[in-house]
Amino acid sequence: MKKLIFVAMLPVLLSACASMSTPPLAAGEPADAVKDKLGQPTGTYASGADTMLEYAGGPFGQYTYMARIGPDGKLISFEQVLSSEKFATVKPRKDSKQTILSTFGKPAQQVHYASVDGDVWVYRYKEQNVWDSVMHVEFDRNGIVQAMVNGPDPERESRRGR
Repeated sequence: MKKLIFVAMLPVLLSACASMSTPPLAAGEPADAVKDKLGQPTGTYASGADTMLEYAGGPFGQYTYMARIGPDGKLISFEQVLSSEKFATVKPRKDSKQTILSTFGKPAQQVHYASVDGDVWVYRYKEQNVWDSVMHVEFDRNGIVQAMVNGPDPERESRRGR
């Protein structure tokens, strides 16, 4: 009986997963077409001559997609940016709050720790697409990245223990 219920629910589960994915986008599409497909962005940031459209979401805020729009108003790229690979591109003592915003979008939290002489931005993500993790981006008083520190997401860990 349990197998029958699972088999009956499988199409519903698969369609739910499919609806969480983003629609296909092709390089060269006009920014208006991107917005028609994805809706209004959750944030818009300048990145040199390009414009970054942030589409934050996913379960527990672990996914943020950025659409890079060139000066000609056309899509250059579209990617999920909350990943170990993308965090590895951050350059401590060079990147700033602005470059972090235009790369990753808004953080899940902004916190202050006594051990850090500046702000700390917290991003939730799926490390290696498996583990519920957080990346702490530590800034100095001038808004320059000083360190990147990752670890398990304490909010997700506490929910598992219930």
